[in-house]
Order: sequence, then C-alpha cells, then structure tokens
Amino acid sequence: MRLSAVDNLKVVLVAWVIGGHALLGYAAIGGWPYDEVNEVTFHPGVETVLAAVIGPSGLFFMGTFYFMAGTFTPGSIERKGRQRFIADRLVRLGVPWVASALVVWPTFVWIAHTGAGRDVSWWQAFTHRDPFLDSGSLWFVAVLALFSTGIALAPPIRERSITARTVMRMAVVVAGATFLTRLVFPARSGQVGDLHLWWWPQCLGMVLLGAIGGRKLAERVPDEIYRMTRNVVAGTIAALPVAAAFLGVLDLAKSAGPFLGGFTWQAAMLALVEGFLVVAGSLWLIGLAQRRLARQGPFAEGLARSAYVAFVVQGPVLLTLATGLRPLDLPAEVKAPAVGAGAIALSFAIGWFVTSRRGASARSS
Repeated sequence: MRLSAVDNLKVVLVAWVIGGHALLGYAAIGGWPYDEVNEVTFHPGVETVLAAVIGPSGLFFMGTFYFMAGTFTPGSIERKGRQRFIADRLVRLGVPWVASALVVWPTFVWIAHTGAGRDVSWWQAFTHRDPFLDSGSLWFVAVLALFSTGIALAPPIRERSITARTVMRMAVVVAGATFLTRLVFPARSGQVGDLHLWWWPQCLGMVLLGAIGGRKLAERVPDEIYRMTRNVVAGTIAALPVAAAFLGVLDLAKSAGPFLGGFTWQAAMLALVEGFLVVAGSLWLIGLAQRRLARQGPFAEGLARSAYVAFVVQGPVLLTLATGLRPLDLPAEVKAPAVGAGAIALSFAIGWFVTSRRGASARSS
C-alpha cells in the first residue's frame, strides 16, 4: 500500500533536483556538467543570493531520498525475500545506471560540447570524462542499489521508535563520518563511476535511520520529533547567511575550497552543519508532507507514478534544452529558470507517458 504523503514529497524533491541542476549549469561554482560549456553565468551577487536562499536545501534534500527509501526497505525485503529483493533492485536501479554510464550520458555530453563549438568526438566524451563512467544524476541509483543490497545481505534490521536522542546521535555520527571521509575524498571530487564517496556518510546514515524507523515513521513522524527538527532546520538555515557574511564568504566560486575537505575548521564546520541538516531536514520534510501533502487526486497520483522516470531522464532533457537555448542572447538569470521549468515539465511528461503505457500493457496482458 502506497503512502500519499511520501509520493507527493517524492514529486516535490524530484522537481527540486531538476530545477537545481538547471541553476547549477549556469553557476560559476558549478556542480552540473553544463557548467563545462555554459555561455553565460549568473552575476556573482545573484549567485550568492541563490546560494543563501536555495543552497542549504542542497545539503539535505538528496539525503531525504535515501531516508524515504530506507523506511520501506525492511518491509520490502521481508515481503519479497532477499534474492528477489536484490534482483529487483539491480534491475530497477542498476540497469538505468549502466545504460546512462555507457551510452546515454556520454552521448548527451557530446551533444552539449558539440553545440558549444568544441571539436570532441563521442569516444572522447566517453573515455575522457573525469570521472570515468560518469552517469550524470544516476550516481544516486547506483549508490542506492549498493546500499540496498548490503542491507538485504546483512542481519535483519529491527524496527524501533525514533527518539530525539536517536536523531541527535545520528546527526553527530553523520557529521563526524563526513569530516573524516572528506579528508580523503573532498566534496565534489570525482571517483570512477562518479559514486560521490564524499556524500556516502549522509546517504548511508539516512538509509539506516529510515530502516530503523521503518514504515511507521513513513506514516507518521511523532509531533515532538517534527517540532524539534523543524526548529533545527529553520534556525540553521537562518544562521547560514549571517555566518557566511561574518566569515567573508561572499563569492562562492573563490571561497569554497577550504570548506570542501581536508583538516580545516571550515570543512569541520560544513560537515557539522550538513550532518544536523540532513538528519533533521529529512525527518522534518517527511513530517511536513504527512501534515500538509497527504491528499492525492488522480493528477498527483500520476505525477508520483512518473517521478522515478522523470529523475532518470532529467540529465538528457536538461542538456538538450540548455543546448537549444544557447544561441539566444539572454542572461543566465533568464536562461536557467527557463531550462529548469521546461525540464521539469518535459521530464514528468516523459515519465507520465512511459508509466501510462506500462500500465496499459499490464492491463492488456
């Protein structure tokens, strides 16, 4: 049985990821492959404002996906059995990653570079990507497949109630593990397969926290936990711009280095903020959805059904739209929102078409 609140939150998060990638493609700090060939970038002041308003959510929105996946993992393993669960995960998550890394992503990166007037062959786009076997946004599904398989092979996780102490302990563990991991793998560094190892502590921590809380947590975050996490998120997000201004971090592209990793107080501070934001933010978001997004009509149900496909196809859609808008003499402040809005609509439209056809085939068989 599906949960409307979780489905609706998933739609919001997928749309946010697509829109965020569109913005990053035109940002000087980068973070999305179109930044390698972009023809315009945001004014530094605009980029700083966007980072202050939208940036903090980037520290915990992806972790929320893993948290939601974790809440359903123990029940799915119990219902399907280990072998079938692992097989399903490898097909649903592994096949799209392989297709993207070997064919789809190099093709559309090649198109973007060709559109920018660069003399790059498809083979160069495939073999000379840094990191090798880059799959765009689908690193997410590869890592989730690995974590899901590991949980299935490990001793069963006993579901239990999540308390405020549990939340705080997990935040500290994630923060500490993040700092230590980034001594070796700084944030935004590349590894073979683009596995985002620097993000693994929060991803694994949230999968495990979700698995511990189980379906009951997906159905209802306790009021005490909801209020506490809401206050943590609001306070942290409000404090970040003030702290950035106090520390003189006004140009992200020039100031980001010490925060990305290494034995620095900046990296330790970012890891601490990230640890508390991802744990508190994930619980707050799902609690907010349970209280504000619990209703679901036919249209919302269709969007929820389309969300996974929309996530999978977003990369090619974003690069195609950005390349198509390239000849237009418009500032990044216009192009980025246009690419984002268009990509969200088109990605979900593709998802709707695919899932509708799949449903029709199932009904006719």
